[in-house]
Amino acid sequence: MGRRSRGSALAALALGGALTLAACNGDTDGGAADPAPGATQAPPSATSPAPPGGPLPSAPAKATPKPTASATATAAVKPKPPAPAPTCDHKMPISPDEIAVYRYTPEGGAHSLIVKHGNWGCPGPGGAAPFVTVGEETFISVNEDAKISALTPIVASTVSKPITINELGEWLIAHPDKGLVFHYNVDHHGWIETLGQEEYTPAP
Repeated sequence: MGRRSRGSALAALALGGALTLAACNGDTDGGAADPAPGATQAPPSATSPAPPGGPLPSAPAKATPKPTASATATAAVKPKPPAPAPTCDHKMPISPDEIAVYRYTPEGGAHSLIVKHGNWGCPGPGGAAPFVTVGEETFISVNEDAKISALTPIVASTVSKPITINELGEWLIAHPDKGLVFHYNVDHHGWIETLGQEEYTPAP
């Protein structure tokens, strides 16, 4: 064999070996091709796979119970709240002709009564209204011949009895600060000419 034939045979053997090595490397990679440069892979789907047999049924909506006939009747006959009780007016004006008598004084040579003005308040638990006094004590002179009537506790009677100014003065000196209520009238000088005790006994 010549040198040229021997060189050709060696070249052919080398080429065959290279092809065989390339084929073996391709089998090891499993035939998977590398992605092209710059290509993005699709993200995995976030949707969970449906369970076997199809999607689960949704929970049924709860039905609102209808009111029964008895409940409707009870609501229909619900009693109305009672009307508020009438209130007592504490801002009444001072009585122009009533006084609470506390004491008697003969100072200045005249018969005088130490009194306080006021008016009737709201009835209490017993039904009786108190005579509510206002302001300071003052005095009113009484005529010597004034017409005066009294009842219990000044006199032992529930019916008015006529008494004199001296009798009234003696009782007030013995029983001061009782606050008995009298209805009165004055003359043109401002002195009491009529004085009548009212049916009212202050609380002790």
